Amino acid sequence: MTDARLDLQRRDRLGMVEAVWGEHKTVDQIAAILPRFAAAGELALVTRVSPDKAAAVLERIPEVTVHEQAAALTLGTLPSTPQGAAEVAVLSGGSSDRRVVAEACLALRCHGVGVDPVMDVGVAGLHRLLNALPRLNSARVLIACAGMEGALPTVLAGLVPQPVIAVPVSVGYGVSAGGRAALDGMLASCAPGLVVVNIDNGYGAAMAALRMLRSAQAVRPRSS
Repeated sequence: MTDARLDLQRRDRLGMVEAVWGEHKTVDQIAAILPRFAAAGELALVTRVSPDKAAAVLERIPEVTVHEQAAALTLGTLPSTPQGAAEVAVLSGGSSDRRVVAEACLALRCHGVGVDPVMDVGVAGLHRLLNALPRLNSARVLIACAGMEGALPTVLAGLVPQPVIAVPVSVGYGVSAGGRAALDGMLASCAPGLVVVNIDNGYGAAMAALRMLRSAQAVRPRSS
């Protein structure tokens, strides 16, 4: 049994499904929660799941899919994504940012959004980012994940017209340890309109992108 109160009406209110934070939940709790999503006909997404915990849950619920790079679990079929260009591009400063990128990509795919992960385009080799710019043209929203000093989102937001969501990543050492330097740098950015989420919050960045996409698609009634 679990005392979790699931928000199974979130899709109706917000257009998104609830994600379960797995890092501080036990195997018993996760194994009890997942079938409740299935019973309600909802796709289940559990984030921040260690390999050992994922293996233990999989042993109990063989239908679970383990997403190793994203450190996440899903139960249910992911919706199909539209053919053609991806709506969201998710960039990483380096390959060490992979888990956060994978979490953001998976969260968007859980909502039927096409994503394009663009890896290792950090500003230490600016030519890598410049070479990737044509690939970003068709994306409607960009997510940029970076650790160390966290300069990638600022540089990117000065080059492209799309909304850019910055994700500081806890990759670094010394003053960069834990992602705080990256967070502070992104919050202090001089690039106008840059949006910043919390450290390592790939899921939060994905949901911000989803809100932007849905808001742009919505037909709002005219005020009288």
